[in-house]
Amino acid sequence: MTKQAKTLDERQLQRLLEFVAKTKSAKRNRAILLLTHLAGMRIGEVAALRVCDVLASDRTVRNEIDLSSAQTKGNKSRTVLLNQRMQAELAAYMQTVRVRDAKQPLFATQRSAGFTANSLTQVVNGIYKKAGFDGCSSHSGRRGFITNLAEKGVSVRVMMALAGHQNMSTTQRYIDLRPGVLRNAVELI
Repeated sequence: MTKQAKTLDERQLQRLLEFVAKTKSAKRNRAILLLTHLAGMRIGEVAALRVCDVLASDRTVRNEIDLSSAQTKGNKSRTVLLNQRMQAELAAYMQTVRVRDAKQPLFATQRSAGFTANSLTQVVNGIYKKAGFDGCSSHSGRRGFITNLAEKGVSVRVMMALAGHQNMSTTQRYIDLRPGVLRNAVELI
C-alpha cells in the first residue's frame, strides 16, 4: 500500500502560503495550491483549466467550474464549487494574467504553454519540499479539503459529491485522522 500524502491544518497552510509569497510566480503558485486545498481539485484538473472555465463573459470569476470529461479523472464531467475565498483568490490571480484567448491555459509555464498534469505535479511537490513540508505532495490539498470537511461534520455523501468520487469508500480513505480530532472525540464522552 502506498503512503498517503500528509494533510495541512489551517496554520500549516498559512505557513505554506507565506513561503509561496516569496517564490517566483507567487500569485500563480498560490492559486494552484489553493484550488487543491479550498476546492478539492485534482492536480490534473488544475492543469487542464482554461481561462473560460474560471471567468464568465463579463470577466468575473464564476462560483463554480464545469469540468468536461476530458479535464477529469475517469472521463466523467463534474462541477467544482468555489467558495468566496477561492473566488477572491482567483480574481486576484486573474489581475496578473494577460488574456489573449478565453481558451488559453489558466496557468502558464515560463514559455506560456499550459502545464501537463505531470509537470504541475513536479512544481507543487517542489514547493512543498522547499517549504519544508515532508510527506506532502500534489495530493495533500485534496486530502486536506476532504479531511477538513469531515472535521466540520459534513456527511460522507456530500464530501463524495464535492470530490467527484463514485464510491463512498474512496472518499473515506481520503480522511486523515489528526491527533486533535481524536482528542476532541474522546472529550465528547
